[in-house]
Amino acid sequence: MTSKVTYLGDLRTKSIHVQSGSEIISDAPIDNNGKGEAFSPTDTVANALASCMMTIMGIKARDMEININDSTAEVTKIMNAEPRRIGAIEIVFEMKGTTDEKSKTILERAAMTCPVFLSLNSEIEKKISFNWN
Repeated sequence: MTSKVTYLGDLRTKSIHVQSGSEIISDAPIDNNGKGEAFSPTDTVANALASCMMTIMGIKARDMEININDSTAEVTKIMNAEPRRIGAIEIVFEMKGTTDEKSKTILERAAMTCPVFLSLNSEIEKKISFNWN
């Protein structure tokens, strides 16, 4: 078992990661009858994409002896109305660690191989950009 999800009522859930005990609270968004006081389930999907891409770049960067610590990603989720689903995910990476064009290309291509990216429905538009500092 990966996680256990408990419905807390009032359109809120608590997820517990079995191995670590870490908790995630999710709340329905305001535009879908919720309070919007925590990540919504679809927010966590969009966030998972950025986190996964960053993790894969981190693995590759470590192998290349490049330090990308303090790199960030700004995530925007865009919902479609009919049917209600994620229509697009925009991610802007602010990357640190290298100015070498070859290394940048390798890391950016590695990001596009992350399991979340490859698992998302192909109809979800993924707008990904990288800014290297």
